[in-house]
Amino acid sequence: MKKILFLAVFTMLLAACRGETANSGSGTSKNDQDKLEKANIVLDWTPNTNHTGLYVAQEKGYFKEEGLDVDIIMPGDAGADNLVASGQAEFGISYQEGITEARIQGVPIVSVAAIIQHNTSGFASLKDKNIKTPKDFEGKTYGGWGAPLEKAIIESLMKQDHADVGKVNIINIGDTDFFTATKQNIDFTWIYYGWTGVEAELRNTPINMVWLTDYSDKLDYYTPVISTNETMIKEKPETIRKFLRAVTKGYEFAIENPEEAANILIAAEPELDPDLVQASQKWLATKYKDDAARWGEQKLEVWENYSQWMYDNGLLEKQLDSKKAFTNEFLPES
Repeated sequence: MKKILFLAVFTMLLAACRGETANSGSGTSKNDQDKLEKANIVLDWTPNTNHTGLYVAQEKGYFKEEGLDVDIIMPGDAGADNLVASGQAEFGISYQEGITEARIQGVPIVSVAAIIQHNTSGFASLKDKNIKTPKDFEGKTYGGWGAPLEKAIIESLMKQDHADVGKVNIINIGDTDFFTATKQNIDFTWIYYGWTGVEAELRNTPINMVWLTDYSDKLDYYTPVISTNETMIKEKPETIRKFLRAVTKGYEFAIENPEEAANILIAAEPELDPDLVQASQKWLATKYKDDAARWGEQKLEVWENYSQWMYDNGLLEKQLDSKKAFTNEFLPES
């Protein structure tokens, strides 16, 4: 995850990015479409089950019911945070760590909903590597994307296990996936279990997981989230409410009907592996809301804990004002 240079000029890549949209869905006529308020949401990555609620809201007509015509846009090179920050997209898929860094740099993006209630990521390795604890990272090679955050988290976990991060060979493998990386002398990588871990199960590839949340409550942060910007909050609060009412219905549908929700995502993005989507959807169905009072709910203590951890580990130049980084104001009542 590259540190985002938010204050750069955004407009260079926007036209191409706006062209990469998913279908608006629901069989709406052109005249009806013209009457709807248009909005975009930019994904963080290629479509996957983190995004299913969006596709359900689109296909089931939940956006239309709220008077919205929503395009789901691929991130392109500009990235969701940049597009949302610059006002070129109304909404985006982001992460707590990305929004934290952005706000420290003075960029006014805000999280308005947590897609998944708890952090489902961790460090994965093939079972025959025998990496079961952070102590086992010593003498091994980690393949990542080159962000300072990665080494900080590895070091934090290893300290609790009285291990030395200096004995880990950390290399940048960019976007190389776990299965390819482990064939290229990489011992462990950081994955989201709901996609890559489930894929390992389908491949009958035994893996070990070192879960971040097993070692620190402060690493149980929101990832991913839905973001908007402060201008939207000030000028179009009702648009945000409408959008989140529709999206909430989409994720609630996915929670109650994972198989049908998976089929909606597969139909919209037919290049995806149907078996993986179905299995991943079933795994995530209980994770979206989990123990929260309602889908999307965020807690101040989660934002404060993780930003404090980032600050303590030298990843932030100053303390975050967590109360301005997120809001539950626009979520529908449970």
